[in-house]
Amino acid sequence: MQRHRFSIDISADTFLRYYRGVASAVIVRGEDGRTIQLPAKHFRPFVTAAGVSGRFELLLDANGKLIELRRL
Repeated sequence: MQRHRFSIDISADTFLRYYRGVASAVIVRGEDGRTIQLPAKHFRPFVTAAGVSGRFELLLDANGKLIELRRL
């Protein structure tokens, strides 16, 4: 299992592009310096009126498939 931690701060206006289909993936830099790309749909449970912000942990299986995305 792979574990990646990262911080994100996307305004509500910017996140609207993901809802509209203009952009489909969120790209972040992990705390270990790796670039991580994942579908924006996985952030929907974390969207507030201000957008999406906070520190997150991404858990992937051995094949790189998403197991869990959670806010820390």
